[in-house]
Amino acid sequence: MVATSDLARADQPEIIVPNFWDHKAVFDRPNNIPDTIQFLATDNFPPFVFRDPQGRLTGFNIDLSRALCQELAISCALKIKDFEVLIPALDEEEGDAIISGLSRYSPQARGLTFTDDYMKLPARVIVSDSADTNFGDSPKPGQTVAVQAGTRYEAFARKFWPGADILGFSSTAEAREAVKDGTADAYFGDGLSLSFWLRSPAAESCCRFAGGPWLEPGYFGEGMAIATRSGDTERAAALNYALRQLHQKGVYQELYLRYFPLSFY
Repeated sequence: MVATSDLARADQPEIIVPNFWDHKAVFDRPNNIPDTIQFLATDNFPPFVFRDPQGRLTGFNIDLSRALCQELAISCALKIKDFEVLIPALDEEEGDAIISGLSRYSPQARGLTFTDDYMKLPARVIVSDSADTNFGDSPKPGQTVAVQAGTRYEAFARKFWPGADILGFSSTAEAREAVKDGTADAYFGDGLSLSFWLRSPAAESCCRFAGGPWLEPGYFGEGMAIATRSGDTERAAALNYALRQLHQKGVYQELYLRYFPLSFY
């Protein structure tokens, strides 16, 4: 079982930045770099792509796409489309690459060429900030873990933590509240949303992450990647090269900490 990914620490030792690239590998700049890339995205995918109060496009994917093009020294643009028409727009050459959380495993995406993953969304555990029990990498027998019923988090917890008492709740909010009021020792759910909830007024500074990120294949191993048209291997190769370069140069880490100040890794 895999409980953590290959991790690289940022300058701040308390914050962990994910690393999805082999830091020892050396990659040459591709010979064929496209002159331009027209990205396609949807604008209701915070914190990756969204509009600020002034209506301006912002988000992790926006800044990442800009940094990729700067690394490749090419011109780029971004066109906003509804999510359900992103693939048709790509097929009709309205754009060259989708950077909007499209799953490589969705039936509609079959045949598309994807880059390497630039982000994965792990599961995490939170416990009460006042808890004196060391949760560790997984719950001890008898500990209670709140989950939202019917989710992959519940399925994982019941399969891999048979000694724990798994409490299913009808909503994420109710499951989180169980940790706040002491009904449960821990809550198990989506790490990204938890990183924002922990810093929100709703959490009332109640809780903290415990253990590490869970990226178990088949449950939480799916990552975010950039999709290009079928057979567009040159563009995908150029983006892969740029992604690795951004990580090696520290640009990826800077963007990650800008949008995820409380790391979900």
